[in-house]
Amino acid sequence: MGQRLWRRLDGVSIGLMLVLSVAGLFFIGVATQDSGRYYVYHQILWIAAGMVTLLGVAAIPYPRWAQWAPYLYGGAVLLLAFVLVKGHTAYGAQRWINVGPFQLQPSEFSKFAVLLALAVNLDRRPDLRRWRDWVSPLALVALPMLLVIKQPDLGTSLVFLAILIGMLFMAGAPGWRMLLLFGGGFGLVVAWIYAHLTWHIYIPMHNYQLQRLLIFLHPDQAPLGAGFNEIQSRIAVGAGGLLGLGIGGHTSQLSFLPAASTDFIFAVVADQAGFVGAMGILLLYFLLIARGMHTAGLARDRLGRLLAAGVVSLIAFHVLESAGMVAGVMPVAGVPLPFISYGGSAYLTDAAALGLLLNVRMRAEAQLFAETAVARTGRAAGSLAE
Repeated sequence: MGQRLWRRLDGVSIGLMLVLSVAGLFFIGVATQDSGRYYVYHQILWIAAGMVTLLGVAAIPYPRWAQWAPYLYGGAVLLLAFVLVKGHTAYGAQRWINVGPFQLQPSEFSKFAVLLALAVNLDRRPDLRRWRDWVSPLALVALPMLLVIKQPDLGTSLVFLAILIGMLFMAGAPGWRMLLLFGGGFGLVVAWIYAHLTWHIYIPMHNYQLQRLLIFLHPDQAPLGAGFNEIQSRIAVGAGGLLGLGIGGHTSQLSFLPAASTDFIFAVVADQAGFVGAMGILLLYFLLIARGMHTAGLARDRLGRLLAAGVVSLIAFHVLESAGMVAGVMPVAGVPLPFISYGGSAYLTDAAALGLLLNVRMRAEAQLFAETAVARTGRAAGSLAE
């Protein structure tokens, strides 16, 4: 990457990422309590690896990444299939592959691959006014979604759906078609669940996933069962109050909160930093997302806009779901909070996605600068001719 292009690397986005990451170290330490030092140390290693990943993704022109998209997508699908056969099982889910001392989660890496493949596919389809033009992008997302649901991992499958919706919107898909497709799909799922509960019709969902949806409406009906996570997270949020309990002052409920350092870490944020601190964290995400939307506007080609929209959708959905399920306004689906939750696979994927966003931005700014310089030179030459 040339020195001039390197200077256009977006320091604002990197700064926001690092602030969130440092905050995450503190919250991970609190969430893991007696084992905190072990988890914090490992997360520091993942942050360092994430920075290398971010810079590596940003250094390679995104059209080159587009050329590699079919291979990355194919590799991701193969890994997702491999997990179902030889994957490591924990907490009732088969989602991981053991690689030496590490456990890798292919469903996380597949987000990056699906994002790339979908952007390339939609870039080649400027007109989405015919239903047949929707078949290919929908199939691209449906295959990894089905493999991930089989693990089971409902949260990640919904991330794929969020990326698809965001990129279809950026691609100029007619709003009425999107409403008909996704609204109709949502209505069909609701009707299917109702039919299952009423007439015991088969539904391709694990019982605990169905319980999560039902408990979302009435968590108090199973305080020690399916509603336990939601109730414990709400207690932690309420205990934090306006300004939080401060360092070492966490409520005892955190000891009973499952996945406190990963899926439910926003409850730890609210417990420690209170309403003010939680809003501060959300503000940082808002700034990062706004920066991404601005990047989409700066992009000089359709592919760049689609990639930026995909990354923004990825981050925005993670934040919305992670914070929303803790606050009780979203059902529990289990997704990590970007750059804050503990975990290497998720952190590297988020860093790679942000690197792709910076990739689009700095090349758009460089091209815009070149176009402006040419325009100024042309005006100057015209003035001299007069």
